[in-house]
Amino acid sequence: MPLVVDTGILVSSADDSERLHRESVQLLSDHAGALVVPAPVIPETAWFIESRLGPAAESRFLRLVTGGELSVIDLTLEDYQRCITLIDTYADLGLGMVDASVITVAENLGITSVATLNRRDFRVVRPRHVEALTLLP
Repeated sequence: MPLVVDTGILVSSADDSERLHRESVQLLSDHAGALVVPAPVIPETAWFIESRLGPAAESRFLRLVTGGELSVIDLTLEDYQRCITLIDTYADLGLGMVDASVITVAENLGITSVATLNRRDFRVVRPRHVEALTLLP
């Protein structure tokens, strides 16, 4: 079953000082070959990894993309519109573009599980295709 992956899990898996590093690495390993990443997650993750761990770690992360270990999903104009709708609907929450893209991609692909450390946003947002997303780990 495909798993949509958010920034926090990818950063945590790269940074062994993160509290949920082991769990993040295990989750990604358990779902190898089924990891779906919205395109906006890639630059955000690369920026966090580079700023915390340096350029060598950033390039290791980007090799996951070029090596096909992550299935990167580009957004269409309709997807950007859905992101705008989500951002407007959850303005009080401060839902941003990247998190909105995670929800949009999950909706489009009918995926019900999201790998995220961001419980606050993803517990509140109601996707169109299910009552609530299953949040891992």
